[in-house]
Amino acid sequence: MKVAIIMGSISDMPVMKDAVEILQQFGIETEVDIVSAHRTPEKLFDFSQNAHKRGISVIIAGAGGAAHLPGMVASMSPLPVIGVPVKSSNSIDGWDSVLSILQMPGGVPVATVALNGAKNAGILAAQIIGSHDKTVLDKIIAYKEGLKNAVNEASENLKRP
Repeated sequence: MKVAIIMGSISDMPVMKDAVEILQQFGIETEVDIVSAHRTPEKLFDFSQNAHKRGISVIIAGAGGAAHLPGMVASMSPLPVIGVPVKSSNSIDGWDSVLSILQMPGGVPVATVALNGAKNAGILAAQIIGSHDKTVLDKIIAYKEGLKNAVNEASENLKRP
């Protein structure tokens, strides 16, 4: 199982690296690339139409500004697409990206995470894979147990004088 992590520009990498890192933590292979919806449309078409033929299971697509990348990929690929809105230099506080990815028409779903939420996109991709891969599922369960333990420990530390 492999997850493709794509972005519209290299400037999105500081956000998208969080998806790469969490997927590596779960032992899931990643493929990372720049695929611009506006500057490399031929590459976008080829990637979207052929990712499933290359062993990709889930696509995470990060984009800022007009943020067409996740929706365009979803329109041409049979794979689940998770969109990461990225607050970019030409963004309107990131809302343009959030709404562009979130407001998809019926029949072209894109799961959307929070602004700059690439880590959650990686976790969601792992959960999708974990739904039919017990090794990954066990890692997700352990990860969530770790989250719970961290909160319980912080709670107990607050109660100590």
